[in-house]
Amino acid sequence: MDGVNGLSMHILEAGDARAPCVLLLHGFPELAYSWRKIMPALAQAGFYAIAPDQRGYGETTGWDVRDLDSFALGNIARDATWLLQKLGIEKAHLVGHDFGSLAAGAAALLYPERFRTVTFMSAPFGGGKTTDPSAELARLVPPRKHYQWYYSTPHADADMRECPQGVHAFLRAYYHMKSADWADNRPYALNGWTAEELAKLPRYYVMDLDKNMAETVAPHRPDHEAAWLTEAELAVYARAFAAIGFQGGLNWYRCGTERLSAASLETVAGRPIQIAAIYIAGAADWGIYQKPGEFERMQTSAVCANFRGTHLIEGAGHWVQQEKPEQVTELLLDYL
Repeated sequence: MDGVNGLSMHILEAGDARAPCVLLLHGFPELAYSWRKIMPALAQAGFYAIAPDQRGYGETTGWDVRDLDSFALGNIARDATWLLQKLGIEKAHLVGHDFGSLAAGAAALLYPERFRTVTFMSAPFGGGKTTDPSAELARLVPPRKHYQWYYSTPHADADMRECPQGVHAFLRAYYHMKSADWADNRPYALNGWTAEELAKLPRYYVMDLDKNMAETVAPHRPDHEAAWLTEAELAVYARAFAAIGFQGGLNWYRCGTERLSAASLETVAGRPIQIAAIYIAGAADWGIYQKPGEFERMQTSAVCANFRGTHLIEGAGHWVQQEKPEQVTELLLDYL
């Protein structure tokens, strides 16, 4: 789809284009392909499901990693609304996972007239602000660093794209560690945004200071494929990121740590989302609590004026729509 806010956007679609639309926004490091188990079921139930490779990802082109401002959440939200406009869709149900959840929240705030409902998945949309914890984390024993500030460094892309084990093996380990298959994922609420509390998060969130992400996850790579992510499915992601790298997605993090995303949402700062909202996550997902207080704030009228409920799915971790697609689909259809 050409002419989408300066992009030639690659999208997947399922269902009748005349049916009510569900727009699905992926996170990091994922693709439109991460919705492959959800879209056919939505189509069968009478919806038109569309999922783009977002700015910086997959087969979507027209973006430039040097144009950092273009990866701010306000512009990512603009991408979504331009896509609907190009497709001739007046309104859509909005679903976002991981960083796509924050993009969905931004779109719901900036363009409420374009969306019927919003579903946040895995990453709560709490409207809170965080300070750079790097100095405090570095003073811990052993010294640590926060993954979002690491992802904002110039070398993070090469650390993953050129890692010794290769992109395929890196992603197998990364996806495994954040799934319910990794036994150490037993999340609970933290007491605050302090170094001591953040250090309770798994190493893929609060890393050892002297290790990069590829080194962090490598010892935990399983020796077999996951039931929810076959080697052939994993190869789709591996080929995509080996081809274009991770920097496009990493720029989303830079826009967060450098406050560019906050600046792009300044016109709606402090406003609650008015359209109906729900939250879905895997019960084994640390993403629920990685920013202390966000999960709780999301459920208040100050952030979501029409919040309809939280659903934590047993047996699923961070990749909930891939790990437990039947349960996610059932929740979405009941809600929509």
